[in-house]
Amino acid sequence: MACDYVKDYEFVAIFDADFQPNPDFLKQTVPHFKGDPELGLVQARWSFVNKDENLLTRLQNINLCFHFEVEQQVNGAFLNFFGFNGTAGVWRIKALEESGGWLERTTVEDMDIAVRAHLNGWKFIFLNDVKVLCELPESYEAYKKQQHRWHSGPMQLFRLCLPAIVTSKISVSKKANLIFLFFLLRKLILPFYSFTLFCIILPLTMFIPEAELPLWVICYIPIFMSFLNILPALKSFPFLVPYLLFENTMSVTKFNAMISGLFQLGSAYEWVVTKKTGRSSESDLVALAERESKSLNEEKITRRHSESGLETLNKLKKQEEITPLKKRNRLYRKELVLAFLLLTAAARSLLSAHGVHFYFLLFQGLTFLVVGLDLIGEQIS
Repeated sequence: MACDYVKDYEFVAIFDADFQPNPDFLKQTVPHFKGDPELGLVQARWSFVNKDENLLTRLQNINLCFHFEVEQQVNGAFLNFFGFNGTAGVWRIKALEESGGWLERTTVEDMDIAVRAHLNGWKFIFLNDVKVLCELPESYEAYKKQQHRWHSGPMQLFRLCLPAIVTSKISVSKKANLIFLFFLLRKLILPFYSFTLFCIILPLTMFIPEAELPLWVICYIPIFMSFLNILPALKSFPFLVPYLLFENTMSVTKFNAMISGLFQLGSAYEWVVTKKTGRSSESDLVALAERESKSLNEEKITRRHSESGLETLNKLKKQEEITPLKKRNRLYRKELVLAFLLLTAAARSLLSAHGVHFYFLLFQGLTFLVVGLDLIGEQIS
């Protein structure tokens, strides 16, 4: 954006390195700016090249389908505002400049610019039918660090933006949406509720005979909420129960991130790039190699300054055969401690004949154990 030629342009398209937009991406997005000088952002949806790779990517796909089809689409339709996803979007450069530009004061600079642009009166449009191919993290280590950043950053931003939100000229309803729904409910209340209820309060009640949580609190409400979350991805319905158990397990990471961001603890400002396996790039490379193979049959191709896609692909395959990557499991202490607590509470519940409480504590404890031993997703190479 600091290049001289940028001043001659009106829009900027932003993509992360693993995103592969279709050739007609700009034709599908830029025309929405025509005739609407108040439109600042056009956001496209993500689609995933590896959503069926393993259980971890399937569960991520459920979460992100709900995020795009419900959160982004509803907010875009009724409020002309949502959090910029940091990629697969086209910005009006004037909107970026008038909103203070791209700042690095938090680990969610994409959300930061979206909030400031919204406070300045700019509108956003979300296009659910325009999809950009990208990649999900396949290891729990990468996913855990990504979620820590995604949940600590909003709390940093909330502390910084609250005065600006209160004193802005937007309507009271939009201020309420920003404070209570956009920030507090999604990023603070839900992780706090999930962590304290299912990971602390419920197991401890098994050791206190006088205390008992009603069945609707530990069973009916969580299953109903998980069912609503899974509706945009109905093909994932068989994963309803694993999704519920995994989300409760992830509440530990999200709660820890929320606290570190809210109180500006050291880990809140850690910026760790999410590790990807490069599957979206591999598909391009394979397609390029196939095209070149056909071309080589027709005519001889010579390249002086760079290797062909076919040669690069063959080199990668040979390298993998010669030096196989060693994979190792990490141990996550917090998850293992909670697994011990929940499984102990399950044993106590069995002895006390608590019924449904026992089954929930048993399966939740086993889920914490599986995650704590890094048995979900791919291992770190």
